[in-house]
Amino acid sequence: MELKEGELVLCTVKKIDKTTIFLDIEDYGEGGMVLSEVAAGRIRNLRDYVSINKKIVCKVLKIENNHIELSLRRVTGKEKELVLDKHKREKSLIKMLETIIKNPAQIIKEIKEEYSLINFFEEALNSPELLKKFFSKEEIEKLTKILTEKTDKEKTVKKLFKLSSSSNYGLIEIKEILNIPEVEINYLGSSKFSISAKAKDFKEANKKLTSALEHIHNKAKQKNAQFEIIEK
Repeated sequence: MELKEGELVLCTVKKIDKTTIFLDIEDYGEGGMVLSEVAAGRIRNLRDYVSINKKIVCKVLKIENNHIELSLRRVTGKEKELVLDKHKREKSLIKMLETIIKNPAQIIKEIKEEYSLINFFEEALNSPELLKKFFSKEEIEKLTKILTEKTDKEKTVKKLFKLSSSSNYGLIEIKEILNIPEVEINYLGSSKFSISAKAKDFKEANKKLTSALEHIHNKAKQKNAQFEIIEK
């Protein structure tokens, strides 16, 4: 898959020069980051942000002549959580493939030329025919069984809510209010949002969702924003 400007990527710090951080971008080769893109303001201790072999989430600023410019300071806490969660899920999928295929590296490489690993298997759940492109009949049977079991184990709860602000900095404040890990929030239009949480059982998923909604409610009060849960 082709890397685009604005995308979030997981990187490993390879070298720290006087003015540049050299990074290995997972699945995309090498990139660089100038010191001003490490953090906003004066950096007292660079090692608080980057150190050799440390994994960090960066945003792609510019791609020019095969040189990729990256930024750490432009990544929000929510964006970081999403990328790390995706990385964790991908590692889980790779381990699953290793139990079925002796050397899955080549298959994973071929899949990633067209899809992200997570998107591929999510689509395959709805369209099993997709698996035939990369796996044998025997492998497909094993994969389908494991994927179905994983899906059955994970439960999702969802609610709708309204959130608005009349402040001059309303958009920025709403983004801050909604910066919550472990839940997925989507904008539906007209100040309406959906929020969902996943867990192995409904009790744990509801606990996550309730905690997230309380956080939104409290933050909204602090910012004088209007918050309302939409009851179905």
